[in-house]
Amino acid sequence: MELNERNQLSVSQRRLTKRIIKLTAEAVTDFGMIQDGDKVLVAMSGGKDSFVLLEALKTLQARAPIDFSLVAVNIHQHIPQFPVETLRTYLEDCGVPYHIEDQDTYSIIQRLIPDGQNVCSLCSRLRRGILYRVADELGCTKIALGHHMDDIVSTFLLNVFYGGRLKGMPPILRSDDGRHVVIRPLAYVREYETEKMAKIRNYPLIGKGLCGAGENKKRTELKALIRQWDRECPGRVYNIFMSMKRVSPSHLMDSGIYDFETFTRRSVDARQTSDEVQKASAP
Repeated sequence: MELNERNQLSVSQRRLTKRIIKLTAEAVTDFGMIQDGDKVLVAMSGGKDSFVLLEALKTLQARAPIDFSLVAVNIHQHIPQFPVETLRTYLEDCGVPYHIEDQDTYSIIQRLIPDGQNVCSLCSRLRRGILYRVADELGCTKIALGHHMDDIVSTFLLNVFYGGRLKGMPPILRSDDGRHVVIRPLAYVREYETEKMAKIRNYPLIGKGLCGAGENKKRTELKALIRQWDRECPGRVYNIFMSMKRVSPSHLMDSGIYDFETFTRRSVDARQTSDEVQKASAP
């Protein structure tokens, strides 16, 4: 009985690995994330999602009909007790070229943000700026982040609930200056799947909340809501995710992207809101 249980567990592990690779490949293909000759910077935070992302892209690199290269990049922010040498050892062993960028952003954040206030926004902006610079220095054409479906859905809900706008976290995004392209190859993967994968692979995960700041309260609440939906309303998260791929402008209220007088779509950037259009056309 114990042998059968181990065999069954092994089968489920293989299925999960195969599923994650398949979903990653589908996302990369659907949104044209990686092209022949690309050099992809894989952002390695040390969390479960970044480890899964690196393994998935490494597998696709070996199987894909196109030629692309990878470089794993970690930003050593000088967070107390961050096991940078443990991560370095893992990256050396996995066989992917890597770079650890030494930047003491922790001290900057501690100096600028009062105790008790959320630091995630500033920390994210600092890290993104560093990744852009390092990508240029290493000659990378794409920057891969480990955001998954739950991150995308929770960001969408954050904007709806607290920002009053339909805006999400796109699978592929060009920076405002047009110089960098950010991709999210795990867009079709659920968080519970990355959690299971991390346990199977026994990645040397960096402790969550190591910086002591904790996660944004609103995002934490939405993650709890998503977990509740998974228990009580299976399929709801997937439906919300798919709604972002099936947009009907004529059935919304943004006159910046749909002309309700002529019943036609406007030939303007869909990111431009009706307020911006009205402001631009004002005398």
